[in-house]
Amino acid sequence: MLLRLAGKRKNMNTDPIADFLTRIRNAQLAGHRIVEIPSSTIKKRITEILYEQGYLYRYVFNDDDGPQGMIKIALKYNNDNIPVIRKLRRISKPGLRIFKSVDDLPRVLNGLGVAIISTSKGVMTDKDARNNNVGGEVICEVY
Repeated sequence: MLLRLAGKRKNMNTDPIADFLTRIRNAQLAGHRIVEIPSSTIKKRITEILYEQGYLYRYVFNDDDGPQGMIKIALKYNNDNIPVIRKLRRISKPGLRIFKSVDDLPRVLNGLGVAIISTSKGVMTDKDARNNNVGGEVICEVY
């Protein structure tokens, strides 16, 4: 009985944002140029921020693909085929949410990196959150 149940295990992802970040990390480690990720509103916004900050080459939102749509991301590498994203780290997790006030927002690599913050005014970078004078949940750090 136990063996039959083990084979029918469903893919239960409790943290879709961590899955999003892990798919990007794994694609870079494997040297892939393109990665496809199931879509959601927050993942779309994180993708837009990564593109605006220069970490991604290109992206396409395909809402017709599958029940929730897909995000197709073209990863960015330098001339030596080294990924532009050096580190992509999840900060706030479902088991431990990390909220910061505007005064306590993290500065990633003294301003060279980016922290992505979910605020009451939407998902934005730490710099934009400081300019809008809002704090929020620290989703991830990128550099």
